[in-house]
Amino acid sequence: MDAGRLPLFCFFVALIVAFVFTRINVRLIRAKIGWFRNVSAGEMHIHHVVFGVVLTLLGGVSGLIVSGISQSWYAVTAAVFGVGAALILDEFALILHLRDVYWEEEGRTSVDAVFVAVAITALLLLGLRPLGWEASYGTPPGTWFAAGVIVVNLVLAVVTLLKGKIWTGLAGLFIPPLLIPGAFRLARPGSPWAHWFMAPHARRPRPRKMARAEGREERWRRPVIRAKIAFQEFVSGRHDLPSTRRRAHH
Repeated sequence: MDAGRLPLFCFFVALIVAFVFTRINVRLIRAKIGWFRNVSAGEMHIHHVVFGVVLTLLGGVSGLIVSGISQSWYAVTAAVFGVGAALILDEFALILHLRDVYWEEEGRTSVDAVFVAVAITALLLLGLRPLGWEASYGTPPGTWFAAGVIVVNLVLAVVTLLKGKIWTGLAGLFIPPLLIPGAFRLARPGSPWAHWFMAPHARRPRPRKMARAEGREERWRRPVIRAKIAFQEFVSGRHDLPSTRRRAHH
């Protein structure tokens, strides 16, 4: 409260609690346990992203109104915003693919989105700020130096993300030294960077680098991905339905 982060903390807690509650609810619906059922209007299934949009608008607009009036009510609106954000992010894959892939492999994107939101909010709660923008010290030289640092960090973050290192890039926004190895080390084989500069169809293909990237992916990245998927499925349920895209292909 002394740091002025109570609304952010309420958003953080509401985001996690709403996500966990939502996942428990949809898993019970999928298992057809008790009275848990999908919300429908006639034959139309209403996805919970709809309720998320309503709550996000309600919490966001209400927060703009009460932010300068009451810190307590501002925290309440932040919690409402967090609930809405959880409902939206839990169906992020639906928005991305424009079809219901909730329990398919593509549905894991929603869980990734929630994990990213939780991680970034936790870093903000710890007092970290993206790209070091707060370090201007209020003087003209300090402002120019801070602007230069922000530009360099932003370029390194973009390169890191293009190389397929999503978590390194996001964490590096708050801990800039992580961006240096992320930007200069080898790209992941499925990343846009590898597609543009290393793949066989690139203007200047680099088969040795691609082979090294694929070997590193198989040796180091795959076990991490399997562990991440296992943890995600423990929290959110198994995304084991066959992809509609694969069914259409066959």
